This record gives sequence, structure tokens and C-alpha cells, in this order.
Amino acid sequence: MSGEKKEHSGREELLGKVFSLKDLVAYQDGTVASRMIVFRDAGNITLFSFDEGEGLSEHTAPFDAVVTILDGECEVWVAGETHRLKEGETIIFPANKPHALSAVTRFKMMLTMIRECKEHGG
Repeated sequence: MSGEKKEHSGREELLGKVFSLKDLVAYQDGTVASRMIVFRDAGNITLFSFDEGEGLSEHTAPFDAVVTILDGECEVWVAGETHRLKEGETIIFPANKPHALSAVTRFKMMLTMIRECKEHGG
């Protein structure tokens, strides 16, 4: 991935408001931009925009990752299988399985990561 740029607008401004997810992160030429809109111990939600030809190289994550395409089109690889996704479609990357993605066109996505929570003993 080229230099990722993060948008640092406050999340508090979104609380209790109606908004369009794909309007919260702008495209930036030649790079990937991201904006975290929820960050909690239990998980987070991050919006990404990818310029055409940009992507994320193959990696794994310790938790399931839910990716929803908000705009454009991308290609994803999950444990050796290739899928093409477009606006409105969702895929779940299983924990500990290799996955990657690449922009077919400029595209935006929402990444939702939910962490396993350990119950506290009393």
C-alpha cells in the first residue's frame, strides 16, 4: 500500500447525526485514505478510500473482518479464492486466513472489526 493518509475529523461530531458513510472519507490521488469512526475495546469501524490500482497486500488478522463496499469496485482474495465486489456488497474475512484486496476502480469501503471479549471473573 502506498502512503496511507488518515483523516482526523472528530468522531464526536457524528454522534446522533445522520450521514452517508461514503461521504466521510475522500478519495486522494495515488494513495489510500482512512477515517476511524468507532474505536472501542470491543472493536472498531474504519472507512477507507482507495485510488485506482491501490490495495492492501496479503495479511491475516486475529479476528473476523467485515468489509462492505460503499462505492466503486474491488477484487479481494480470501484463502486462495478471488471475488469481485461492488457497491452494496459485503464479505467477511475469516480470522487467521490470508486475505488481500485491490482497487479495480477507485473504491470506498467500511471495515468492521469485532474483537473477542473475555468475560471478567468476579
